[in-house]
Amino acid sequence: MNLKPLGDRVLVKPLEKKEEKKGGIIIPDTAKEKPMEGTVEAVGPGKLTDAGERLPMNVNKGDRVLYGKYSGTEVKIDETEYLIMHEDDIFGVVG
Repeated sequence: MNLKPLGDRVLVKPLEKKEEKKGGIIIPDTAKEKPMEGTVEAVGPGKLTDAGERLPMNVNKGDRVLYGKYSGTEVKIDETEYLIMHEDDIFGVVG
């Protein structure tokens, strides 16, 4: 994958939810809630301040993060689903 996020953007691969069957009912993918946890695959260089200084990113490649349910923009790269979001959309790092 050759995608480098710009500015304070982060490329996140959502974690796969395990399919659960309760009482023989199978819930279709369209009705399932989106995962709110993922792994950081790439980070941008950081946000520029008004003075032209670059602020360092708080997340790194490989971090497991929590983010908002409707955060980011979905993209598909090499048949894999990813989210591109601003660093501000990330609530925290797990672990």
